[in-house]
Amino acid sequence: MELSEQNVKKQRPVHLDLQTIRFPATAIASILHRISGVIMLFAIGILLWLLNSTLTSADGFASVQSLFDSFVMKFILWGILTALGYHLLGGIRHLVMDTGRWEELASGTASAKATFAIAAAFSIIAGIWVW
Repeated sequence: MELSEQNVKKQRPVHLDLQTIRFPATAIASILHRISGVIMLFAIGILLWLLNSTLTSADGFASVQSLFDSFVMKFILWGILTALGYHLLGGIRHLVMDTGRWEELASGTASAKATFAIAAAFSIIAGIWVW
């Protein structure tokens, strides 16, 4: 039986509602790992700028030191630490998966959920440390 072009077009979704799609925990963990990597890419630029400012002069050091008293800078630092913590945990999870472990659905989902829980705990600890 030959499918006509008209029948194929009718079978395809016309509108894909992204709010109704439920991603599994493993997919969310992978997506968040990539997002945290991108955040860290920008964080390197921010941290290098801050380091450069502190090394130029005593006034530069004092201005950067006063920046760390502001809420915005503390929030940025907390975000950088949270992204770093999640990316590190997600990277360890991927390294373990590269050895052939946690590749089954149940263990992969459990490792993704454990990564979320540990990253959330790390984020809270980082927030307490920053503030």
